[in-house]
Amino acid sequence: MNSQPSKWSLTKINHALRDGSLTSVELVEDCINNLRPELSAYREWTPEKAIIQAQAADDALAQAKDFGTLQGIPISVKDLYGVDGTQTFAGSPAPMPSPWQSEGDLIKALRQQHSVFTGKTHTVEFAFGGVGINSHWGTPQNPWDEHNHRAPGGSSSGAGVSLCEGSALVALGSDTAGSVRIPASVTGNVGLKTSYGRWPVTGVFPLSPTLDTTGILTRTVEDAVVAFSAIDPHQRSFGPRLTRQVAQCQPSDFVIGIGERSLWGGCDAIKELSQAGVRAIEATLPEITPAIELLKIGSVAAAEIDEMLETTAPDSRDTLDPLVSSRIKEGGSISASEYLRRRRKLRSLSRAANARFETCQVIVSPTVAITPPKVSDVQTIETYRPKNLGMLKNTCGANYLNLCAITIPIGLDNAGMPVGLQLMAKHNHDESLLAIARCMEKILGSGASRLNS
Repeated sequence: MNSQPSKWSLTKINHALRDGSLTSVELVEDCINNLRPELSAYREWTPEKAIIQAQAADDALAQAKDFGTLQGIPISVKDLYGVDGTQTFAGSPAPMPSPWQSEGDLIKALRQQHSVFTGKTHTVEFAFGGVGINSHWGTPQNPWDEHNHRAPGGSSSGAGVSLCEGSALVALGSDTAGSVRIPASVTGNVGLKTSYGRWPVTGVFPLSPTLDTTGILTRTVEDAVVAFSAIDPHQRSFGPRLTRQVAQCQPSDFVIGIGERSLWGGCDAIKELSQAGVRAIEATLPEITPAIELLKIGSVAAAEIDEMLETTAPDSRDTLDPLVSSRIKEGGSISASEYLRRRRKLRSLSRAANARFETCQVIVSPTVAITPPKVSDVQTIETYRPKNLGMLKNTCGANYLNLCAITIPIGLDNAGMPVGLQLMAKHNHDESLLAIARCMEKILGSGASRLNS
């Protein structure tokens, strides 16, 4: 067997699968051996199914049937997605009703590519939280703190952990206010929030139809480019445009906007980018402030999940975690006129924010404003609320302002926990965002090499 192919890049794995020097079964077996049960990344771990899927991928390649670059690649799936042969709990104590047990378009497309699903990763109950806590199933442990059970970020709480341990090479998540980028940032991974409406959300239990997006976590931006190209409907239809765009992107080709300078004191990454020829200018997003105010009162998400549960899963309201139910109760009690006012406010903020990219291609910020807390320190509503806001405040803007965004790992904080740099771009500029992020990665180094240096 090859020596730890689970540590290879997706590009190297793709070449090896196709030249016969590696099989998907070998790759998946390596990933299975990487599982660390004590980290609890998965609600449902399905190694036997994964081996069967890997064998099918190998059989297809042996017959010269190449279905895409995620063929034979182990992928973990957030427990909001319907996946045949598993159940969807959405972080609650009971399975969701039948509409949410069926595979949607994204999972179907991956299955057609002969991707391999390693299991269902943990999520915050109904994806409503940024810390990553789940009192029903337990909270995954952030692998970066060996001595304390520290939060893995939410709501895709098991996704980043699955990448860190190496049981999966791509992780599917969802992002309504930061639920892909937060767990990616605090576990030292890359997390992509796609533009609203860019990827299908069918077959994914909804938190907020107004704000929900599907996205991916990967170990590097290079891997994110490969995965995005294989998943994105536009890329699949019109060919490898992203690959060319990434290859051609140079530091002098784009401008980054930097907001409040005091946030960046001592940030080596910004200095390195500038020294490499990346131009940085002052470019703020004043719409972030009212976006955070909307976050504090539940935006429209609390009202929408309240109605969704009442309509489709009323019994689940009786078993809600108090950390979740208190926020849903507050937001769900608003009037129809207040709900419509918040929707109108979001549209207005989005128009204003998307007009602020005339002089720069991306606006950057720290991804998460605080060190992920110890789980023991966020067990009450009073202790949880400020930490949850601290985790979400920098990421919610991309959702509320209708932007696409990515986080890339750039270092460690004083507690030794990973720190991410968030890049935000205009709606439907996902390709440019990835090209710029990959150019930055070439300058700064990939996550593993940078964080372990």
